Amino acid sequence: MNLESNKQNAISFYKMAYEGDPKKAVDLYLGKEYIQHNPDVENGTKGFIDYFERMQREYPEKEIEFVRCIAEGDLVALHTHQTWPGNDEYVTMDFFRFDAHGKIVEHWDSIQQIPEKSANNNTMY
Repeated sequence: MNLESNKQNAISFYKMAYEGDPKKAVDLYLGKEYIQHNPDVENGTKGFIDYFERMQREYPEKEIEFVRCIAEGDLVALHTHQTWPGNDEYVTMDFFRFDAHGKIVEHWDSIQQIPEKSANNNTMY
């Protein structure tokens, strides 16, 4: 496993899909299977492409910042800051599993909206 390569591929995959080219992201970065754990996205590559094409049509001005990327074994974790229309901000944590060929074959994620008020002065990053 090449951890640095997997980290860069996870970021490139997510950024490419998020910014509106999920078909190319699938072609370049996914393996023969793609297991999806996000309940809003159908399993497999078609569900992934459909979801991100819809997001691009409905929210073309969304933005993403990659705050952290951590790799261990066959897993890569991304910690991101997303800003959506209306200035809605979200923290996301995505986990990708890679196969022996360096291709993404499984995905889990969690998303939390950043609240307007916090009980402390720390950011969520």
